[in-house]
Amino acid sequence: MLALMRQVTQDVILPRFQNLAEGEVFDKGGNDPVTVADREAEAALREGLAKLNPGIGFVGEEAAHAEPAILDRLDGPCWIVDPVDGTRNFAAGQAPFGIIVALADGGEAHSGWIFDCLSGRFCAAHLGKGAFVDGEQISARATGEEPPVAAISMIFMDDAKRAAMLDTIAPHYRLVDIPYCAAEQYPRLALGVNDVSVFERTLAWDHAAGALWLNEAGGKAARPDGSPYRANERGRTGLIGAASPDLWDDLAGRLAAFPA
Repeated sequence: MLALMRQVTQDVILPRFQNLAEGEVFDKGGNDPVTVADREAEAALREGLAKLNPGIGFVGEEAAHAEPAILDRLDGPCWIVDPVDGTRNFAAGQAPFGIIVALADGGEAHSGWIFDCLSGRFCAAHLGKGAFVDGEQISARATGEEPPVAAISMIFMDDAKRAAMLDTIAPHYRLVDIPYCAAEQYPRLALGVNDVSVFERTLAWDHAAGALWLNEAGGKAARPDGSPYRANERGRTGLIGAASPDLWDDLAGRLAAFPA
């Protein structure tokens, strides 16, 4: 998997970085950009993954946007791919951005891989077998700061929910900017940079690999009610990630009292 991600990065993604021509950035709607690099990288990943396991479905972010029926494949064995996670950053010519791939069945991720295209950091996890960074098994660690560090993604919340989130959560945490990139946010939760994070939108290609990786590292990623994240829960929102189960419990308890 690492070889494929590196090849797609070098051959397709980085040649477009800070080099996008006019007309190579598009808006999918809702302030959700896509570039020609996203589309070309997804095609290259699809071809490469088919060679690894040709017998399962493929759910790519761009393919699913063009043909929503592709999401039905999430109910069976499938690859789940975000070809350029952090497109907003990539299109602006800045870091971070990466490739995310998960292997799932019935909505449950069995393996996940996250590749940072600029640093080369490679995160991998397999269900029940631990989480790894560049081949070394890791254990999630908190920042140790007091109050804990929180990165809360509020860009897909309405104004009322955003204001309520700040009123409810901000007094208990030190809020920091989100990276607009799940391929960066999940590593931050396990590597002592952030303690907790709240995600409103929970699309499969953004979270299937990262949630598995964080859980395998000994942190916790789950729905606010404590139920596990499943990639085939289409339309469901809300996900909490934390560097430890205790940090997760504390934030979930605060969100349980969140005004409706």
